[in-house]
Amino acid sequence: MENEAHAIGMMDSGIGGLTVVKAAKALLPNESIVFVGDNARNPYGPKDPEEVIKYSRQIAHYLVEKHQIKVLAIACNTATACALPVLQDELDIPVIGVIDSGAKAAVEASRSKRIGLIATQGTVRSNKYQQGIAALDKNAKVFAQAEPDFVQLVEQNRYQEPAAEAEVADHLAAFRNDQIDTLILGCTHFPLLTSAIKKAVGNDVTLIDAGAVTALELAADLKVNGLLRKTDTKKPSYQLYTTGSVASFETIARNWLGQGDWQFSHLPLATLTKEE
Repeated sequence: MENEAHAIGMMDSGIGGLTVVKAAKALLPNESIVFVGDNARNPYGPKDPEEVIKYSRQIAHYLVEKHQIKVLAIACNTATACALPVLQDELDIPVIGVIDSGAKAAVEASRSKRIGLIATQGTVRSNKYQQGIAALDKNAKVFAQAEPDFVQLVEQNRYQEPAAEAEVADHLAAFRNDQIDTLILGCTHFPLLTSAIKKAVGNDVTLIDAGAVTALELAADLKVNGLLRKTDTKKPSYQLYTTGSVASFETIARNWLGQGDWQFSHLPLATLTKEE
């Protein structure tokens, strides 16, 4: 299974994980990527952990069994919080998530030790970021805020509208009083709102894109495990699956990812439920 020619597998609750795809493609231009966005069952944030684990297992087993992936990146904070240990135990390939990388980057970036976190309800409720930061720096203080509406701004392709900027500013106003100097974008959907978030919290606050730093960890992991694809192999491919509407998924994806040999396909839920 550990074949360097195999693809990298990625999964997310929807469109947000494509921020990790974009970062990984830039860092690892020789690697093929197979991504599954579970738009039909999005959002994951409000769901019970058991349900998130169930969906994550279905997607992971599909990627391993149908696409023979060599590594799995869980490009979703909620799925990482709920399912990472389960999948690391079940699969015989490396499995990485987005939380540990984001927590480490935030602690390294913060000077005041006052760190903000925006994420889904599930991620905030899990306390995984808070625990990870505390383990790295017991003096750091985390100000966590669930922002499920931000996910929908992206999923509904409204994130570039003027109303979205006003909504983000309103939601994040409290962070001004918290005097944070670092803010973790603890959902892979949120980097698409970077411009609005930056305006809301101010230029003196460092934004931590947990997905982008996860791509760095992914690259390091492939190197350590001897799984980097050799440059003389065939041209890399990019297969992007959604359990939802391919048309809306492709519209947002092409806008975010830019030009490239992207292959968009629908993945029926019935196919995933067979993977349990």
